[in-house]
Amino acid sequence: MTGLRTEVVPLTDGDTLRLTVADPDGRVRGGVVVLHEARGVTEAVRLLVTGLAADGWLTVAPHLYRDADELGDGDSDADVADHVDGLDSTQVMGDCDTAFGWLADNGVESDQMGVLGFDLGGTVALLVAANRSLGAAVTVAGEGIDTPPGRSVPALVEVAPELTCPWLGIYSENTASASIARLRDAAEKSEVATDVVVYPSTGYRFDDDPESAAEAWERVLNWFDAHLR
Repeated sequence: MTGLRTEVVPLTDGDTLRLTVADPDGRVRGGVVVLHEARGVTEAVRLLVTGLAADGWLTVAPHLYRDADELGDGDSDADVADHVDGLDSTQVMGDCDTAFGWLADNGVESDQMGVLGFDLGGTVALLVAANRSLGAAVTVAGEGIDTPPGRSVPALVEVAPELTCPWLGIYSENTASASIARLRDAAEKSEVATDVVVYPSTGYRFDDDPESAAEAWERVLNWFDAHLR
């Protein structure tokens, strides 16, 4: 069974970055950086990391909240918002670069690297895919489609035309259909392979429904399988 470990990587500014890592049991097919949701590297994120590793991908999740432990169910929305507001886009991109560098140090070529993000991380995943050279990207419920989601972070419709690698967007029907249409149109301008899939919602997110969650997970695995070679 694929296990998890945490590595601490020193940074050039004297700080450190924690990485949650999972290795495949067999041959390494490539590598995936997982970008966490607003509550940090939670148990759900750890399950995604081990799930990708079980499919053959060397997987690493950088802890973007450097000075804080993971938030829990008992933390208020205000606590979560404070953590999100404390993120600096330059630092976040630097932490992503560190994670990609870790994959490279472990023998993964850039065209065999992917990025997968959820909610907050989904927003960052699209930004990374528009500003870095890698093999494929997946955004799940990325925020800020039409309006900038935070300080110094542009709206996704402004960034999507600059995508440099195949990108898959997964959203729920809770997101306005007009916003989804604008994101789809913007991504198509990039002239790389793109796809935007919308799932029905039984609750706050589409993955409240096990059937939709299972199908979306297969789409993610198939996307990486098709484009990380």
